[in-house]
Amino acid sequence: MSDKPLSDEPLRTEAVTLERRIAARPETVFSFFTDREKWLSWMGRDGEFSFEPGGAYRTNVSGEHVAEGRFVEIDPPKRLVFTWGWAGGGMSVPPGSTTVEITLEPVADGTLLRLVHRDLPSPESCAAHREGWLHYVDRLATLAAGGDPGPDDWM
Repeated sequence: MSDKPLSDEPLRTEAVTLERRIAARPETVFSFFTDREKWLSWMGRDGEFSFEPGGAYRTNVSGEHVAEGRFVEIDPPKRLVFTWGWAGGGMSVPPGSTTVEITLEPVADGTLLRLVHRDLPSPESCAAHREGWLHYVDRLATLAAGGDPGPDDWM
């Protein structure tokens, strides 16, 4: 028996994991992932979304970067799973090639959001996506708590 992998494809094990306490109920936070206008209030300038399992989305995140994928699981107000990738632009993460899992847990002061972005192809793409998710989850947390994050300086 050989220890050689069954495929010549490299194993994709890079992931981004972050947690953030948000001063809002899980139902409120969840709505920012399943309502077009709310989604675009924290991440993106335009987009088309079909918020159902198997439904596709395409969103212009920052003017030059367009994300595409499909919703895999929608379990209000606890869990949302969707694929993720970039359309064009020379990014190393093709549309739908990675998976983002959002879990929302009620806590005394609101919600604990846990985001895990799996299957990123390299440490470099992991670092870039960590930076992006930190930026956008901060904006989401401010909005869900009733605040105004101001204009997105990444646009």
